[in-house]
Amino acid sequence: MTLQTYGLTHLAIATRDVDRAFEFYEMMFGMAPVFRSSTFLQAQTPGAHDVLVFEQSDTVTGDTRDIAHFGFRLRAPMDIDAAATMVEAAGGTVVEQGEFVPGEPYVFARDRDGYLVEIWYELPTRLDPVG
Repeated sequence: MTLQTYGLTHLAIATRDVDRAFEFYEMMFGMAPVFRSSTFLQAQTPGAHDVLVFEQSDTVTGDTRDIAHFGFRLRAPMDIDAAATMVEAAGGTVVEQGEFVPGEPYVFARDRDGYLVEIWYELPTRLDPVG
């Protein structure tokens, strides 16, 4: 037996400026703040169970160390070019854009603090929720 979960839903990243970092994800994915303290902001994507925490730190490098990247899965493959354009408009940098296999486009981008973010479309799998 395994635990039934919503999958990977939580990631915390360090940032020098919590509001500046959050604004990138708000502009890109419509994330909204759900909890704020004096040292961090917790945000969620509408309609999802994910949580991204922006933690205040004076020693940010944007180096993901053992976390290679984190990703946001698109609902439609034709949105990939708009995603790349939005990355730059939100103050990020497109690092790479292509297609993993036919029908599965992707963009790797750096956010304002240098974290590597993947935006991709994945063909439906047998594990996807129905509906």
